[in-house]
Amino acid sequence: MNPAIALPEAPRKGRGRLQLLLLLAVAIGPMLLASAMYQWRFWVPEARSYHGVLIGDGQTLADLGVQGDVQPLWQILVTAPGECAADCRELVYLARQIQIGLNRETARASHGLALAEPLAGDYAAQLEREYPQLRRYDLDTRAYQQATEGLPGAWLWLVDPHGNLVLRYPADSRGKAILDDLRYLLKISQIG
Repeated sequence: MNPAIALPEAPRKGRGRLQLLLLLAVAIGPMLLASAMYQWRFWVPEARSYHGVLIGDGQTLADLGVQGDVQPLWQILVTAPGECAADCRELVYLARQIQIGLNRETARASHGLALAEPLAGDYAAQLEREYPQLRRYDLDTRAYQQATEGLPGAWLWLVDPHGNLVLRYPADSRGKAILDDLRYLLKISQIG
């Protein structure tokens, strides 16, 4: 036997187990951490990037009480449980301005009005003349009250092309904030 030829060193038994444990920790550790963060609500960021009230419970236009055929586009919808008073009229104007503000993305969105009561004759004529593309829907008051838990006054909603409610805004909302939210939704959306 030649003493110059060294035999390979036998692998240490603990090294293979350590590598396996490290591999498992790298693969499974982040999933366990994320699950714990969700379950016990720690390290959850408080900041948000949207301005309205997020509707994350899967409500649709049908749940809201909106009746009629809905276009497969993003929609800026104004709802009022009663007549279209001053706050409702302001939101109808704002919805149209937001759609115009989308510029080249205008064709991906539409604006609509859902009311429980018929429009006054002079305002109906004004809408026909000034807002020819405004979609009108009937609103079931009972379903609307149940879905909104009696929120008073007019509201503006962003609705996805499948009819799911995404965000809700009160009558005193700023148009720039709503436009920013809608632009962001259109940017990340794969639908509509």
